[in-house]
Amino acid sequence: MKIYILIVLMLLSISCTTTVSPKIADIPEASGIAYCLDSDTLVVANDEGWYYEISREGEILSKNRAKKYDLEGVVCEKDNYLFAVEDKGILRVDRKSGKMKLITIDEKYQNKKLNIFNKKSGIEGITKVGDLYYLAKQSKKKNESYIVVVKLEKNKSKIVDIIQHNIVDSAGLDYHNGSLYIVSDKKDQMIQYDIKQKKIISKTKLSKFAQEGITFDNKGFVYIADDNGAVVKYSEDELGV
Repeated sequence: MKIYILIVLMLLSISCTTTVSPKIADIPEASGIAYCLDSDTLVVANDEGWYYEISREGEILSKNRAKKYDLEGVVCEKDNYLFAVEDKGILRVDRKSGKMKLITIDEKYQNKKLNIFNKKSGIEGITKVGDLYYLAKQSKKKNESYIVVVKLEKNKSKIVDIIQHNIVDSAGLDYHNGSLYIVSDKKDQMIQYDIKQKKIISKTKLSKFAQEGITFDNKGFVYIADDNGAVVKYSEDELGV
């Protein structure tokens, strides 16, 4: 009887400590992710120019390629995907036809060239707030890591503001409930930045992996693109959002 009770207690202990893996999909070199409200799906970009539409449970629904572009982040709009291209600008892709257009960004701001598009410390994240696009400039140096706010027009584009957050290696970016959420691959952190207060208001430690993109759905879940080849999913409660 004592042996039976001991075995039961051991089994209960094992079951209580077992956790479900947050990984929902295998996507090679996943570098950016966005939630599409209209279709209730996710779009995932990778470093080799592939982009995937997947369900919120991780099922791959479609796979396409924007040839020769290093896709690093994505915004999902009703008719288009807008990808951050690390060393070139923003790539607009029609969601139905796949037709592409590269939008170059005038890097001048207050009569100074910023040199934000390059392979060593280029653009790694993108999100949209109202009619403006926020691009995360990645760098291992605090003073070279910031967000540029860009206004896109029909035949031109320009930088209208800079957010100097001093977050090292800002690899992913999303806007959610009034705040910017930034993931730092080097620090394994999710940082909440309040736009109105213009300051960091929280930092959440993440498990050690290669965070490259972040997005929120409208059902209380957070999705992170892992450059090691996966998409992981957490509840907002798990991350303290």
